[in-house]
Amino acid sequence: MLPNVVSKSIVLEDGREIVIETGALAKQADGAVVVKMGKAMLLATVVTKKEAGEGVDFLPMSVDYQEKFAASGKIPGGFLKREGRLSDYEILISRMVDRAIRPIFPDDYHADTNISITLMSSDEDVLPDCLAGLAASAALAVSDIPFNGPISEVRVAKIDGDYKINPKPSELQRATMELIVAGSEEFILMVEGEGSEISEDEMVEALQFAHEELKRHCQVQKELTKLVGKETKREYSHEVHDEALYERMKTELYDKCYDVVSRQIANKQERSSLIQEIKDSFIESLGEEHEYDETLIGGYFGKIHKEAARNFTLNEKKRLDGRAPDEIRPIWSVVDYLPSAHGSAVFTRGETQSVTTCTLGTKLDEQMIDGAVLSGYNKFFLHYNFPGFSTGEVKPSRGPGRREVGHGNLAMRALKKVLPADADNPYTIRVVSDILESNGSSSMATVCAGSLALMDAGVPIKAPVTGIAMGMISDAKTGKYTILSDILGDEDHLGDMDFKVTGTAKGITACQMDLKVEGLDYNVLKEALYQAREGRLHILNEISKTLSESRPDYKPHAPRSKNIEIPKELIGAVIGPGGKVIQEIQKDTGATIIIEEVDNVGKINIFSNNQNAMDAAVARIKTIVAQPEIGEVYTGKVKNIMPFGAFVEFMPGKDGLLHISEIKWERLESMEGVLESGEEIAVKLIDIDKKTGKYKLSRKVLLPKPEKKDK
Repeated sequence: MLPNVVSKSIVLEDGREIVIETGALAKQADGAVVVKMGKAMLLATVVTKKEAGEGVDFLPMSVDYQEKFAASGKIPGGFLKREGRLSDYEILISRMVDRAIRPIFPDDYHADTNISITLMSSDEDVLPDCLAGLAASAALAVSDIPFNGPISEVRVAKIDGDYKINPKPSELQRATMELIVAGSEEFILMVEGEGSEISEDEMVEALQFAHEELKRHCQVQKELTKLVGKETKREYSHEVHDEALYERMKTELYDKCYDVVSRQIANKQERSSLIQEIKDSFIESLGEEHEYDETLIGGYFGKIHKEAARNFTLNEKKRLDGRAPDEIRPIWSVVDYLPSAHGSAVFTRGETQSVTTCTLGTKLDEQMIDGAVLSGYNKFFLHYNFPGFSTGEVKPSRGPGRREVGHGNLAMRALKKVLPADADNPYTIRVVSDILESNGSSSMATVCAGSLALMDAGVPIKAPVTGIAMGMISDAKTGKYTILSDILGDEDHLGDMDFKVTGTAKGITACQMDLKVEGLDYNVLKEALYQAREGRLHILNEISKTLSESRPDYKPHAPRSKNIEIPKELIGAVIGPGGKVIQEIQKDTGATIIIEEVDNVGKINIFSNNQNAMDAAVARIKTIVAQPEIGEVYTGKVKNIMPFGAFVEFMPGKDGLLHISEIKWERLESMEGVLESGEEIAVKLIDIDKKTGKYKLSRKVLLPKPEKKDK
């Protein structure tokens, strides 16, 4: 028995149980819990400093989710044989927890905070990512750290027409929709997921279904907080305010900021420059000897600018760049921009631009996944790059950060739903989006450019996919709100919602939502989704002017593919001793050949950039795997000469006996001088021994039969 354990449990609708325990492990952390479901166990800890750093006016929080390989009885790969940097999968889970947890901290809490979630034990029937948010919130719930929680996180999937919470991995294979939803008792905070061209109403139904479960999880955490006596949270003071300074700045600067935003300047840099001039002029007016805190001035100015911009949109129903709330920025696109790429596209919407490539590879290019829980191979992956120059910043390239991983994953989810099934797709597909300009919704530009690049490459996708980022500005006091289509970077920063939706003309393929206000009415959510649909269809119409469907064939320089199925017992014949045969074919033809056994059948994939090489490789393989047929005539090579006849290789790897009586119509007394080793001769397969499988050949039946002489 573990000492001093306090626990609470949540029973799901199907009887499975989630248990939250605290009091036994990691007791020097500010808060620690173990969350169990089946054999899966997550340890979540939270630690925060007592005071905020000097000049810090935000929450410096890090969330790290990591899976121990020992949790599933594995040893890590690689040279070091230990857990290293977080995998993309772990980063994505860390991001989802961060996005759900961060909004529930008080706005004035600025102490360094770390939340660590570790998978200690795994269960093949439990996906741990849907428990990570619950574990993080429960760790906060049993601590004295101030937060406006609790929250929880669940996976909701539509399987066989019904919604299910936290389904098993095997059940997800039948799902037409899969969402991770996080929220508190009052409202939804975060959504991330995908669907098979689902409707807007289906998505809202799924969110409502998930929210009812989230409410139960939150109630259990509140009960746990009471059990451990942590209802009272620590006192803190992380902000110093100067109300007189704020009132002075608002009086002097609000109207000036309102004037700038009301000019509706489309150019981001010009708009930012005018706003910066207002701030700089105010600081100059204070004189060089002023005693005001520069950090306070910056924070107050940002607050005043934000209020002016929000009020302008709410009052005038207009946007910073002059657009109507549902208006999409100007779009232009081209394909085949990079002549050496297998597929390429440039997609530009307003001041956001993506150059995206599609590369077709062989099975050898598949991405190997070596994780504690997930392992295998991936035939489709998408990489998103966001260099500093895209926003005019001086920033060295240091590889992809968490943001790049997250944006790339969202675009990947959006596009994978329209790819051909693995059985129909011999290629490994890599899509890479390089953002060259950014002013809002670069991940959605990646989706649009990715669709074009795939179609340009000749990949037979079901339908093009487009995406749009929705925003909202609202006022809880007055009830006013404005839903914004295709938001700018400034509108993302100033607004209350960032809701990205992707889909085809038929329905939604992926979504990602982050809320910054307390709650979102489901009717408003429906309005946002349907407004997003109109925006998606508009963008679809625009890119269809460039390319509306996949090209009928791949580019001349793209690898060609041919699939051949053979009986599994012939795999060895194609490979040859030590791989000799298959290596010779690849060397002679220049084609790449991959062979494997799948479901007791030999699967051969042949790739080549040259059609002649492809044809030559196919012919060689077909010759090897061809089955001898009685009555067929072959050109064979004499391998061995025996007193009773000769063994002739009439097909690769297949020798038959040409008996001395079957060489000529005339009777031969011996084999001397009749045939030579290496000589090529035409032979006919006349029989196959049913017991031994030996082949019997004849040469004489191909020769004119001598006429009988009259006696």
